[in-house]
Amino acid sequence: MAKITSIRVNERNTAGKGAARAERRAGLIPGVIYGEKKEPVMFSISALDLDAQMRQKGFWTRQFEIEVGKNKYHAICQDIQTHPITDRPIHIDFLRVSENTELQIEVPVMYENELSCPGMKLGGVLNAIYRTIDVMCKPKDIPETLFVDLSGLNIGDVVKMSDIKFPAGVKPVEDMDTTIAAIAAPSDDAAADEAPAAAADAAAPAAAAPAPATKA
Repeated sequence: MAKITSIRVNERNTAGKGAARAERRAGLIPGVIYGEKKEPVMFSISALDLDAQMRQKGFWTRQFEIEVGKNKYHAICQDIQTHPITDRPIHIDFLRVSENTELQIEVPVMYENELSCPGMKLGGVLNAIYRTIDVMCKPKDIPETLFVDLSGLNIGDVVKMSDIKFPAGVKPVEDMDTTIAAIAAPSDDAAADEAPAAAADAAAPAAAAPAPATKA
């Protein structure tokens, strides 16, 4: 079951760029809660509080109970706009959800057991095509992470969407036959790059040696 985190934010009654800039100067990040065909709710949250939440694992898949004044809203983070130079948050959007809301959400993928993967022990390389997977589910069923077990995979083996054990109530958006990862053979590029360097190193002592003296 998805984790629910309770947060308290400030009511915000004034919209517009000027009001938003004033909020940011005060150390607050303006935001909005929308969805479920209801009126949007404007708020602001401490930049420090938002940073603390974002540092916690599973931020993008977590369900929040947001307290705004006397009201509470269940929502998930839909988007965070960042400053083009500092990359710091400047606005946050939450999507209001209910118990029966059907969501499409992006869930991170974790590849496990690399050290026990036979193909990687032989020099194979993990080609992770997907680092996140879009799934459909209800808020209570949102998985924090999806896991891919690499143990038993050899060079040339692939991992299909169907190889992932999706929790009950969770379905991938893409086809179950989609390839999400593969164990690729080691590249020959490194060896090819090393050959000229080795030849140059062998030639260096000969070039550095003084030429034999000639008789007058």
